[in-house]
Amino acid sequence: MSVTVRIDVGTTGTKTVLFDPSRGIVAQASRETTLLSPAPGFAEADTAQWLTNVIDSIREALSLANAGAGDIDAIAVSGMVPAVVPVDGRGNPLRKAILQNDARAHHEIGQLAAALADVDLVSLTGSALTQQSVAPTVVWLAHHEPDVYAKTEHLVGSYDWVLSALGADIHVEHNWALESGLFTIDGGLADAVLRAADLDADLLPPVRHPGNQVGVLSPEAADWTGLRAGTALIVGGADHVLSAYAAGVNDPGDALVKLGGAGDILVASDAKVTDERLYLDAHPVPGRWLPNGCMATSGSLIRWFQALVGGDELAALDAEAARCAPGEVLCLPYFLGEKTPINDPDLRGVFAGMHLGHTRADLYRSVLEAIAFGFRHHVDVFADISIPLTKTMITNGG
Repeated sequence: MSVTVRIDVGTTGTKTVLFDPSRGIVAQASRETTLLSPAPGFAEADTAQWLTNVIDSIREALSLANAGAGDIDAIAVSGMVPAVVPVDGRGNPLRKAILQNDARAHHEIGQLAAALADVDLVSLTGSALTQQSVAPTVVWLAHHEPDVYAKTEHLVGSYDWVLSALGADIHVEHNWALESGLFTIDGGLADAVLRAADLDADLLPPVRHPGNQVGVLSPEAADWTGLRAGTALIVGGADHVLSAYAAGVNDPGDALVKLGGAGDILVASDAKVTDERLYLDAHPVPGRWLPNGCMATSGSLIRWFQALVGGDELAALDAEAARCAPGEVLCLPYFLGEKTPINDPDLRGVFAGMHLGHTRADLYRSVLEAIAFGFRHHVDVFADISIPLTKTMITNGG
């Protein structure tokens, strides 16, 4: 058996698959992740839970496949982007991870926008200054958690940190760098942004590309996972980018709707499409690009509502909602502010138009409708800049 372990660290869960090139997926296991929101607009995750989920799901997948440590050739990790994990010199997290849909740094966004008023950020970095940008989050840390900031040696992403916890060198992946707003489209440092944020370039580790080997599994991590020390550790990449690639989004006009904790829509393009209402990622195929949008909530809003009404199975809620008339209740899905195409972290979620005859089914249907119209909003943006969607795939089970 020649198998790779492939791990994805998402907003609402961690999934591990064992992949054999001749047989495809031979086993898979997953664990849910708790989305933490200790204050309005905050979105965090416990890195210790990430690591526990990785370990447990690896062990379960190995057991399901009846595979041993000697069967595994390599471990690759992908994940949400651009989460921010401040770490010390040993790679130990100094606080909980701040996720890409976090909206705490709205004041810092305004401050940086004023300082960078003369800089064309979209042309420089590929995206506007938004709640997803890393610079405002770093400025927030410096102002509100100075002890954490003073101890920070590096800033890394979700999957970058998991790889380092398993034994890899500290690094950030290419599309984390691109989406962070701290690097230029061409891969250099965005010096104007670093100066405005008073951010030391030494906080940014080396950039590595998907497929690069960044180390080997440490003896300690081998004990945790049941795998062999020395197993190659490989950069995976941004989850939405790899989802698009795996779904066949390769030719210009191919599109992916990805229904994860957030909601992503990506379109393949031969051009570096820059627009303040969108983000820009690099396609795994050199010379190709993925202009894309990301709603702050999608699956995370559904999970929140599911827990709010008692935790019933989603299939039961779906069946109830199917019996409701459309448009009975209006939901605005901005429960963590909104990223693209509105770019307003101060927005909040709304249920409107309710009366005493409405039920949880009407509310749940309005949540589904809100997410659907959020994607439609992005389709309109792509049409506005003459990017056709000729073929669309949908992934992640939504």
